[in-house]
This record gives sequence, structure tokens and C-alpha cells, in this order.
Amino acid sequence: MLLRLPTSVSEAQECLAEGAVPVGGATLVWATWQRDGFPELAMSLRELPEANVLGRETVGGAVVLHRIDGRVPDVLRLAAATVGTGAVRRTATVGGNLVGSTLRCLLPAALVLDARATVLGSDGVHDVELAEAVAKRPVLLSLRWRAPVACAYRKLPGEAGGPPPLVVASAVHADDGGDRLRVAVRDGYEVLSAGAPCATEPEETVRALRETLLGDLPATAWAAVRTQVTGLLGDRGADTD
Repeated sequence: MLLRLPTSVSEAQECLAEGAVPVGGATLVWATWQRDGFPELAMSLRELPEANVLGRETVGGAVVLHRIDGRVPDVLRLAAATVGTGAVRRTATVGGNLVGSTLRCLLPAALVLDARATVLGSDGVHDVELAEAVAKRPVLLSLRWRAPVACAYRKLPGEAGGPPPLVVASAVHADDGGDRLRVAVRDGYEVLSAGAPCATEPEETVRALRETLLGDLPATAWAAVRTQVTGLLGDRGADTD
């Protein structure tokens, strides 16, 4: 297998045109390749500057998970910190987790940040909705978002050999019409998200969320949502007193 390491977007486009298979840390595909055979040509974005950005409002698709630190909002930092083992986090990438994995551990955090994706195709670079990137699985160059006012993340313990652990993520964003809360939940392999205006009392916001599709969550999952939302909004209210 020949691995190409493009250093510019145009070079990466040429690799795609030549049929190169995009890889991140190859943590998800290595075993399959060993079983079924390796591609003739692969491409990694680890040398591409546009795919290695890391800041308060952006992260590159080639950034390995253990590099995600306090420069990004806590909801994304904590999500990355709970993926696999330390060895996995030193090789797995943001792009691989979001568009190359069925677990998509970072997806709830990216959803509550209201992130958009910059993706690369053979016809150029495009800015798309996160849902489109997840569904179509293009080459992810980066994510970008507006820094939230406050955010929270929790992954509940899972059973060995069972479905993926329950994940609840939330973030408060400042809007012209008042702050708005976004919540995302990974329940099994399904990820649901919804939003509601931030009311004066946390319980009012909880009731509004109950009227969204999150209200159909199983009791355990809804209890985790309610606990996180009331805690996040309660702490935020205390900070503004």
C-alpha cells in the first residue's frame, strides 16, 4: 500500500482523483484491511495544515483525539477524553470518529456546538451541515462553531459487550432573542438532538425539551438529560447573580 501525505488542498484533491482511500488513524479499518487486503493507494491528512487546526471555535479532521485540550469547549474536550484507551486516542482522529465510525463518540458534542463541517471532494472544498457530512461520509477537513456560553458532557458506564454507553451533551448559545439550549443524546447507536429557549427557571426549559423528540427517550436516558440540564442552567444562573 502506498500512503500519500498531501501538504495542500489541491494535492489532496489530486490524491482523491487518483482513487486514494482516505484514512485517519486507521484504528477502525486496519483489521479489515488485514483480513480483506490493503488498498493500493491511501491518503492521510496529517501533513495538511487545514486539517490540523485546533482552537476555541475550530478543530481539524486530522487532529488526533489526545491533542484535544482546553482550547476547545469542555463538551468536546470531555467527549474526546472518553474515547477508547490512551493508545486509541493517540491515533484516532476527529474525522475518523465522526465520518468513519458507527459509534461517533464526538457527534453529540459537535451537535450541541451547532458545528458545521468543511469537507473535501474531488470537485473542491465545501461548507456543509454536520448531518450531511455524517450521512455522506466525505473527507472531513475541519469543524467550526461559535463558542458556547456554557456546556456539559456525561458518558454513563456501559456494559462489556453491550451497546455503546449512553451519552448526554448540552450547550447554551447566546442568540439575539435570548440564550438557547441545545441537547444531544446517544442512546445505543442512535443520536438525537433538540433545542429549547433558556427560560428563567431551569425546570421551564426542561419542560420545553420534554415536548421535543427527546421526550420519547427511555426513562434512564431522560433522567440523565434532566439532571444535566438543570445542573448546567442552575450553575449558569448562579454565575450571573
